[in-house]
Amino acid sequence: MKPFLHPLPFLILFHSLLVTRTKSSDCPKFCSCQTPITIFCTQRRSTNMPWGLPAFTQNLYLFQNGIKTLTQDDFLGLDRLELLDLSQNKLTNLPDNVFKPLSSLRNLDLSSNHITHISQDSFSGLTLLERLYLFNNQIKNIHPEAFEGLQQLLELKLQGNQLIHLPALHKPSLLLLDISYNHIILPSPTDLQTPNLESLKMAGMGLTSLSEELMANLDNLHDLDISQNHLKAVPSALREARGLIRLNLAGNPVGQLKQEDFQNLEMLQDLDISNLNLQGFPEGFGQLFPKLQYLTVAENPFNCLCPLAWFPGWLHDMGLKLGRTEETRCHFPPVNAGKVLEKLRHRDFGCPTTTTVTTTTVSSSTPRPPLITTQAHTTHALPPPLPTDDPTMEVESDMPLLIPVSPSSSTDLLFPGIQFCPSNICLNGGTCQLDQHGQLECSCPLGTSGRYCENTEDVLPPEFSTVSATAVPDINSRDVTSTTILLDLHRYIKTRPYIRGIRLTYRNLSGPDRRPVHLSVPASYPEYTLRGLRPNSTYSVCASPLGEPGDEDSSCTEARTAEQQHSPPERRVHSSQLTTTLVPTLIAVVLSLVVAAVVGTVCYLRRKRAKCHMDLDCEPSPLEMEGVKSCLDNGALPQKQTELMLSVPAIQGAQEYEVPLMQTHCTANNNVAALKPSYF
Repeated sequence: MKPFLHPLPFLILFHSLLVTRTKSSDCPKFCSCQTPITIFCTQRRSTNMPWGLPAFTQNLYLFQNGIKTLTQDDFLGLDRLELLDLSQNKLTNLPDNVFKPLSSLRNLDLSSNHITHISQDSFSGLTLLERLYLFNNQIKNIHPEAFEGLQQLLELKLQGNQLIHLPALHKPSLLLLDISYNHIILPSPTDLQTPNLESLKMAGMGLTSLSEELMANLDNLHDLDISQNHLKAVPSALREARGLIRLNLAGNPVGQLKQEDFQNLEMLQDLDISNLNLQGFPEGFGQLFPKLQYLTVAENPFNCLCPLAWFPGWLHDMGLKLGRTEETRCHFPPVNAGKVLEKLRHRDFGCPTTTTVTTTTVSSSTPRPPLITTQAHTTHALPPPLPTDDPTMEVESDMPLLIPVSPSSSTDLLFPGIQFCPSNICLNGGTCQLDQHGQLECSCPLGTSGRYCENTEDVLPPEFSTVSATAVPDINSRDVTSTTILLDLHRYIKTRPYIRGIRLTYRNLSGPDRRPVHLSVPASYPEYTLRGLRPNSTYSVCASPLGEPGDEDSSCTEARTAEQQHSPPERRVHSSQLTTTLVPTLIAVVLSLVVAAVVGTVCYLRRKRAKCHMDLDCEPSPLEMEGVKSCLDNGALPQKQTELMLSVPAIQGAQEYEVPLMQTHCTANNNVAALKPSYF
């Protein structure tokens, strides 16, 4: 009987030879070919496209190359190309039909160039295109039919251009549209027929109102950004967006919020109301959002008096994360001016205490602090309380007892026989007492000064000493779902203005495969979403400057994904039956010939190209387009930028809005159909 020859060693040898051949002979000059199908060019400096690209290339990264012109000949023979990144070059125009040879292209990034207009045939032939990024160019006009042939388009990003008109979009497939920072007039419902749209971003467009009809037509909208506009009130049209999960209203001259402004927005999880000139919140604000997880209220002149005393405790009790904490400070009264709102305690808001006073005794709900002896210059005369006809009285007030009165006022002549210290009139541990003339004064502890000991002179109370000693992490995680983790990189970028990009490294600490996944993100994106993660798993994420060796300047954090329901039993049984049926056939093929195994490998690679434009064996690309995924062994799919990734419309009226899009062209190894998670 002939010995059995296992084909696995031959397959490994064949793959190694293929990779070696790609790196040594087929890889263009000044480029890196990390896998046979991915070419990554970073050091190349040329005004033209590279020559000699292999025909089997699927992912081509050419950002920051200095490319000025494109021709149709540049892409001849690249009919398998699925991802093309030409961002941060010097392109000024797109010749007609220039991308027509790229019949398999799904992702095209032309952001941060100098393109001025889009013609009717700029994207001719790209019938499979799913993501088109044109942001940060100088586009002034787009032909009304420029996007007509893009029937599979899922994401369109046009922010940061010079557009005045937006062409009519009749795209049932479109899930994300960003037209921020243009001069576009608010699109009409007839021009924006995108019933499945999940994310709409219209920041910095000079909007003064929001169409209720438009919001009513976007009944699948989950993410709305109308920040940095000219809205003088919260638009009533928001009541039509019942499914909103994320809302950004920052930078509008609203001034005051009303409880009815947020009617029907019970699904909100992330709310940004920064820089609205708010002094406080409307009554019942804390009960408006039962699902709220992340709140940002920075750059508001808060009046930190008793009506706002509930806020820090509410944050703690609800487990909410307050964004931009260091930029959320008090403006008034002077005793609290400049203090971080979240760190204040209830007693710091000057809420009145009920005090019973007689001619001989004083009792208070707050125990009187022990007497602290200080130098004479820290003692200040204070005004006595207002008179009363009853020798036994209760002092109640809606304002703190901080009423400046001249120390020379003869209050003892007005109210003879009634000399006492009101409760809590001295701050920061100061002790109230009577001097030899019957005047009230505060003895202040060391490190404090002022009439009421209100100045701390850079000495923090003991309860804040541990907070000040703890370093604020440079990266944080939030908006965690079962398959995604949103990383906040604001502080990392702000403290490192010299970096050109960020290298993210993450790994699953809960699974058997802990191999790190590396991604590269431009420094212009302060937020980034990791997608395609495994549910109920702890991930370690580290950030370091792109292009620098070592991890001396890295910052790390950990986050755990939420649980997710398993597949129905019927689906698992079906998968098991299918596997049982295929096993005998596969064994018969393996036993045939070694040559047949090699030929089968080639056929397998071809089938993988047709069915999975980024298969399981693909190594993660150094820089991925936002929403584009390289299939890993666990279905994890990295992407390039922050707020991408898409999903089919979630079930209307349901509470779960991270229902993923089924992705049949990329099969996971757990007998469950691989999923393309939503970008949010």
